[in-house]
Amino acid sequence: MKSNIDIKNSSQIIEYSDALNFMEKKVDKILCNEENEMLWFLNHNHIYTCGTSAKKNEILSKTDIPILQTNRGGKTTYHGPGQRVVYFMINLNKRKKDIRKFINIIENSVISLLKEFDIEATTFPERVGIWILKSQGNILPKEKKIGAIGLRIKKWITYHGLSFNINPDLKFYENINACGLNNYSSTSLKDLCINLTNKEFDKMFKKKFFKKISQM
Repeated sequence: MKSNIDIKNSSQIIEYSDALNFMEKKVDKILCNEENEMLWFLNHNHIYTCGTSAKKNEILSKTDIPILQTNRGGKTTYHGPGQRVVYFMINLNKRKKDIRKFINIIENSVISLLKEFDIEATTFPERVGIWILKSQGNILPKEKKIGAIGLRIKKWITYHGLSFNINPDLKFYENINACGLNNYSSTSLKDLCINLTNKEFDKMFKKKFFKKISQM
């Protein structure tokens, strides 16, 4: 069964609570066949969000940054300026009801995008997210995380999604065990000497994702 996926590109900072409210309403409308599916590209203000598997010790010290318990899957992560977020309001009833396959599509879309910049990335079964192994021929001493994924499913409609580091201030990751991992650090395209605008990222990711989701 075919379906239309709308694209929403937000250039202004969107507060996390406003985005969550939008997604929840959108999912209900998709369930009722009142509106199309959607990919939403946006940026959030500074916030730490704790998924359904998060533990209290994942935030290492007191902080002025808001902390919010959320209903997405996963552990603790940071959102803020310089990080591009992609929310997927996708109806898996119209495709294969396979959450793992859908997550793989998101992961492989990012990995394919990074490959265009001569950046080698991968995923690990025991570690959530997208990890950089090599950049422009240089092997990293230890892999670093550039993207995180956390989803929630309601009657086979997905929401929440991907956060990808274009050029955020990486110091905000130092106060958390990102995704429950305390021995690994985060990176960004800027950290890897790649300059990319939000608009360029949106265009590239959309192309990769649409190609892969069409096969699901």
